[in-house]
Amino acid sequence: MSKPTDKPTGPPANRLTRLLTRSRRTVPARPARGDAVAEAVDLHLRLGQREVLAGIDLTARAGEVLALVGPNGAGKSTLLGALAADLPAASGVVRIDGRPVGDWSAPDLALRRSVLPQSAALSFPFPVEDVVRMGRAPWAGTPFAEADEEAVAVAMAATEVTDFAARPFSALSGGERARVALARVLAQRAPLLLLDEPTAALDLRHQELVLRICRERAAAGDAVVVVLHDLGLAAAYADRAAVLHDGRIAADGPPAEVFEGELLSRVYRQPVEVLPHPRTGAPLVVPVRA
Repeated sequence: MSKPTDKPTGPPANRLTRLLTRSRRTVPARPARGDAVAEAVDLHLRLGQREVLAGIDLTARAGEVLALVGPNGAGKSTLLGALAADLPAASGVVRIDGRPVGDWSAPDLALRRSVLPQSAALSFPFPVEDVVRMGRAPWAGTPFAEADEEAVAVAMAATEVTDFAARPFSALSGGERARVALARVLAQRAPLLLLDEPTAALDLRHQELVLRICRERAAAGDAVVVVLHDLGLAAAYADRAAVLHDGRIAADGPPAEVFEGELLSRVYRQPVEVLPHPRTGAPLVVPVRA
């Protein structure tokens, strides 16, 4: 009589196939245009003793660029961190793909949202191409892993970093690092992009490039939430703008409607006037100077 055994049986290739099948995750369906991809409902968030967000209600929808604007300390980056599930809420709820963010495992969350932090730092001198390829890690073990090489190449071309693919990330300038970090986010191909000040280290040409990419991703059906300090960029490229002030949303809507001189002067504590662009009609926010 043979003894029972816990050792795997069958050819090694078959065992590997069974292992991959067991570990394979469900790939999320692409959202329909207008669907709520991420939402915050009565969101309160504290950092230490300070309440940084106080009763935020906000929805990011597929097919639109949503700009978060406001003065320093208004809560823009904190709100983005909450939407990314990187910062826990004190009360209220944040949902991604219809479920509270705490219900998703980290690997499943990575299939649904990609995050660009304010600064990108690496401890080891990885080549640029390897840094961008890190964005493909969530798709390992899914059918979409076959698209890794194409996704990396397309993302690098879009952000104009292909020419220094072999250079170490640590040898890049601040603006080049910012573009490589964005390429990693684009290669991830999640339907929700959360970008924290992606234009901060960039020159004029690459600021415009980044916001055009945001528009292209929205046109392809993604939801893009981007923290911006430049109100001109927000007015030119965003479908909606949420103006944050003291941890609350002071206004939320199309920039042409919410970029109003009295409101912005109060929020930024700086007198401004809002003028229509002579060709496009987009709002131009100009400080009032003596």
